[in-house]
Amino acid sequence: MQTPDLSVETALAQRSGGTLIAGMDEVGRGALAGPVAVGVAAVDMSLSQPLEGLRDSKRLTVLQRERMAVAIPQWATTAVGLASPGEIDTYGLTAALGLAGRRAWHQLVSTVGMPHGLILDGNTLWLNAAPYELVRSLEPVESQVVLQTKADATCCTVSAAAITAKVARDALMVKLAEEYPDYAWESNKGYGSAAHRTALNSQGVTEHHRRSWNLVPEEIQPPLL
Repeated sequence: MQTPDLSVETALAQRSGGTLIAGMDEVGRGALAGPVAVGVAAVDMSLSQPLEGLRDSKRLTVLQRERMAVAIPQWATTAVGLASPGEIDTYGLTAALGLAGRRAWHQLVSTVGMPHGLILDGNTLWLNAAPYELVRSLEPVESQVVLQTKADATCCTVSAAAITAKVARDALMVKLAEEYPDYAWESNKGYGSAAHRTALNSQGVTEHHRRSWNLVPEEIQPPLL
């Protein structure tokens, strides 16, 4: 299993001329229900060493992720932003990811100030896709941004951001499952498991489903408002 390090963060700190470097990643992109979540984690490179236990969040067990979510705030400043299923339906998935990312960024900057650099997981600037009318009052992104594919497996800050967002979103879906037990969100976290799809066909969609994704047969698909 690959171990993330701080090599990309170190290079970005040298290039940007500052020591506060952040990583950002999203979770929930492929779910049928629930929000998308974006995590961000910032470290002072003049003080930080790699945090032991960081990995690609998808390669950790639930217990390992939860343990890391407790350890990460001792190592980095973190924030999580959400975009709702309704916002996904209205603006599209990429714009919703940008919106969630800008909300997380606003929380982070309000806490520790503007990072000098940001490592964004992926190969597109999805953070900039947020609808302007929803983010114009939020903190701008004035940092030097670096795109890095599979950064959650190679960069400590991005790994920390992904784990933080994953644990936060999973906890939300477990809570929502108490209200909607038929969909088994406590186990599938809103993704398209067999139990979830069976419940969709028998029970229909809820307010927490992404209705623009045509999840159920046309005759029970509610109109978008």
